[in-house]
Amino acid sequence: MKDCIFCKIVNKEIPAKVIAENERAIAFLDAFPISDGHVLVIPKKHYGDLGLCDEASLVDVIKLVKQVSNDIEATKKLDPWGFNYLSNQGKIAGQEVMHFHMHIIPKYEKDKGFMFRNEKGALNYATDEVYEFLTKAKYKSKTAKILQKATTKADKQTKK
Repeated sequence: MKDCIFCKIVNKEIPAKVIAENERAIAFLDAFPISDGHVLVIPKKHYGDLGLCDEASLVDVIKLVKQVSNDIEATKKLDPWGFNYLSNQGKIAGQEVMHFHMHIIPKYEKDKGFMFRNEKGALNYATDEVYEFLTKAKYKSKTAKILQKATTKADKQTKK
C-alpha cells in the first residue's frame, strides 16, 4: 500500500532497526517503545488487520514472534521477567498503523510498561449471553464458511 509506513519499511523505502525476518514476516524495533526491546512483527504483504491476513502470513508472523521473544530472553542485558503480546484492531482499539502487526512488549517490573486492566462496569452482557452470541455467530461469519468449505474439500480429497 502506497502510504503505509510499514509497507515502506518492508520495501526499504524508510529505515528501521530490523531484528529478524522470514519469508512472509519482518520484525523491527518499535520507533516509540514502551519498554526496552519492544518489537513489532508484521506480515510483508499489506493486510489491514489480523482478520484480513492470509493463513500463511499469520503462521510466519507467529513463528517470528516466537523467535524474537526467545532472542530477547537470550540476551543477558535485557533479561525480561515476561512478555505481553498484543495486536490492536481498529482505531477504537488503539491501532495507529492500519497494517496488521503484533507487539512484543518485554516486561521488567510489575505495574510498569504496558498494563492490561478492566474497568468495573465496562461490560454490557453476562458471560452466558456473550457465549450464546459467539456460538451462534461462528456459523454465520464469512471466515467460518470459507474454513468449513476448505475443510470439507480437504476431507473429500483425503478419502480418495
